[in-house]
Amino acid sequence: MKPIAVGEHAPDFALMDQHENNIRLSDYKGRKVLLSWHPLAWTPVCTDQMRALENNWQAFQKLNTIPLGFSVDPQPSKKAWATAIVVNNVSLPSDFWPHGKVTQAYGLFNESQGASERANVIVDENGIIKWVKVYYTQELPDINEVLQVLSTM
Repeated sequence: MKPIAVGEHAPDFALMDQHENNIRLSDYKGRKVLLSWHPLAWTPVCTDQMRALENNWQAFQKLNTIPLGFSVDPQPSKKAWATAIVVNNVSLPSDFWPHGKVTQAYGLFNESQGASERANVIVDENGIIKWVKVYYTQELPDINEVLQVLSTM
């Protein structure tokens, strides 16, 4: 599967997050959105990736950006995990059912693992894909690189 390309319209979605809020991409029109995929909750690199989003919440706000942490984990698991790793501000949408539908729409579903790739996708204020980066499964995305990219948009 090939990741979504820069310049494409970002597919809209409606998914429940760990707080039982319905998260829709279209609700963030006028703001940039970081879609940060992690393969599975409860793993060390995924934990560090989501904590990096939470720890930089204020920086994202200054950059008019909403960070979202996606995976195919079920919503109750994401809720327990977010509590355990103290992620309160960042929404963690569950792309559990239909299994990985949004992840597939963005070309980031790994069929052999039944989970997403580790990736970051930046959507601009008008819903256009501006940046896509796919990482090795055990590679922690560089949060400073993401913030730098956002600061130049």
